[in-house]
Amino acid sequence: MNYGSIKQAAFPDPSMDTWRTLAEKALKGADFDATLLSHTDDGLPIAPLYPRAEPNLLSRANPAKPWTIVQRIDDVDPARANKQALDDIAQGATGLALVFEGAPNAFGYGLPATPDALATALAGIPLNKIHLRIDVHPQSRMSVDWLVEHLTRNSVDPAKLDIALGLDPAAIFGGTGRLRMSIEALAASMPPSLAHFFDMGIPAILIEADGRVYHNAGASEAQELGAMLAAAVSHLRMIEANRQPLQHTVPYLGFALSVDQDQLLSIAKIRALRQLWTRVQELAKVAPRPAKIHAETSYRMMAFKDCETNILRTTIASFAAAVGGADSLSVLPHTITHGLPENFARRIARNTQLILAGESKLDFVVDPAAGSGVIEALTDQLCQAAWTEFQRIEAEGGILQSLKNNQLQARIRETAVKRGEDIRGGKRDVIGTTLYPAKVERPVEVIRADTRPAPTDGAVFCDQLSPLFLDRVAGEAR
Repeated sequence: MNYGSIKQAAFPDPSMDTWRTLAEKALKGADFDATLLSHTDDGLPIAPLYPRAEPNLLSRANPAKPWTIVQRIDDVDPARANKQALDDIAQGATGLALVFEGAPNAFGYGLPATPDALATALAGIPLNKIHLRIDVHPQSRMSVDWLVEHLTRNSVDPAKLDIALGLDPAAIFGGTGRLRMSIEALAASMPPSLAHFFDMGIPAILIEADGRVYHNAGASEAQELGAMLAAAVSHLRMIEANRQPLQHTVPYLGFALSVDQDQLLSIAKIRALRQLWTRVQELAKVAPRPAKIHAETSYRMMAFKDCETNILRTTIASFAAAVGGADSLSVLPHTITHGLPENFARRIARNTQLILAGESKLDFVVDPAAGSGVIEALTDQLCQAAWTEFQRIEAEGGILQSLKNNQLQARIRETAVKRGEDIRGGKRDVIGTTLYPAKVERPVEVIRADTRPAPTDGAVFCDQLSPLFLDRVAGEAR
């Protein structure tokens, strides 16, 4: 055998035209675009194949650190919640999200909105070693005052804290209808709250642009991003109105969004948010700082039937959040549509992240999606579509005015209705619900607890925030 011929052999240079010719031949006359080209809810095209792209590095805010593994603490019993929190920290969680009743993302449960509940839930928690998030009740002022009091009483070193407070009047209004109260409370508390944190030297996220309520109500990726940008700009205006220098206060502003089972779009959505926030800061004449992004797995994707399939969905969503560069991530337990999750479901949610970090090493490479043809293309497309939505909201008077006039939610509702029609018409499948439904549903174990839903007087998204919405639509499809 002539081994020299093998040494000189080489693969031919790949060609998109050659590949397309072969693909069209395999389609045997079927239309290429209709068969292989898909579209997002925003109408953005996703091709079957992309050439390599020029890498655009968009990493976590601190690429030297892994993402924070956050566990939700939303039990209605503060003592039981404290046991859960202590167990989560002992078993590898590096962050906690205290969710209080009535918060837009409490999903019917949550800690009582009292200072005693806060103190009980945090008893024995090493606050100087973990990340702490708080999702607050719209009428509660505990977000700063009670927490500062708790930190002072327990002599916690402020410089070692890592805190995020989920204060976003637009998200509160969208989820609860409490517009006037949320605006007045935030406007009144911002100057002294900022002063508290400046004086104590606490590195914290005081206010957020929270996109989760829009996503869970049915928003597309661009609608969620556009709403978050509009909320962030609203915060900047409020800061200026209180005569606080933007350059000093921008580090106190963060973001929260949802990631779902659409892996590519979720990766691109996080990366697009980083680019968009950089652009907003440039236009505001502020030296750009990287966005601090908290991701939570989607509530709207969670099915009631065959709920074990939710584990697959949250795993894909978690992978996307890690690869996309989220700074922190919270995974919803797979039984959350049935009630308050118990220890096993919570452990599965926690271990999903631990395996992705500890065994799959997803935090080892800074922005592993950079240079991917499809990811870079989707990131750019989402930036354009989200900026268009942001400009539309601004033209409507800003995020709060748009919500008050039912303009943003009308567009979101239209997107949600279209998605439901696609499920009914068989264009979209839901594993375990419309596709391969279980013949017999297995019993699901949850903690027995009374629901404590968010206030609904004037809420604009309550009709879509039902855990049975997906199954109801799927049932109509059958």
